[in-house]
Amino acid sequence: MTTDSLPPAAISSERYRHVLGHFVTGVTVVTAMHADGPVGFTCQSFGALSLDPPLVLLCPSKVSTSWPKVAAGGRFGVNMLAHDQIALCRRFAVSGGDKFADVPWAAGRFSGAPMLPGTLGWLECEIVTVHEAGDHWIVVARVLDLAASSDRRPLTFFRGTLAGFRSHEPAESPRAVPVPADPSGGRMPQRYEQVPGD
Repeated sequence: MTTDSLPPAAISSERYRHVLGHFVTGVTVVTAMHADGPVGFTCQSFGALSLDPPLVLLCPSKVSTSWPKVAAGGRFGVNMLAHDQIALCRRFAVSGGDKFADVPWAAGRFSGAPMLPGTLGWLECEIVTVHEAGDHWIVVARVLDLAASSDRRPLTFFRGTLAGFRSHEPAESPRAVPVPADPSGGRMPQRYEQVPGD
């Protein structure tokens, strides 16, 4: 029997969440302006996709009540949360209610989407395409504008827990170092691995 004929392992939702929870991610709040007013939701599944053209992707749940409102206008904002914005993350993670009550924001220049203060950075985006993928959507969007704050630290999600992150020192880490010789004494092919700083 070849490996490509082996049936897939039975993977429960609990096991999936447990294993994938070991992959640390940042946390964002995706926002937009809708006829009903500002809308937004917490989104962990967000990432860079392409430099040329500048594209990002995000994966909202199909059961999200906020995503259809965000998608309606075609343009939206992404607010990358900083280490001290856990309360903001939790506020936008719940369904319903006025998430923007007492939350200051400024309208993005290209999208009109709410840009939240104190974030690690922000992007304004325009939807290019949406793909169906299981119980989520894969949204590909073009970046219209973006900026970051160099004096802020990110909010991270790891093993189901929100936490801040302390930058590696020295600043140039991770650094490339040669891979050591193999046990036989021969030199390995010239390649490099990334080693995080102390």
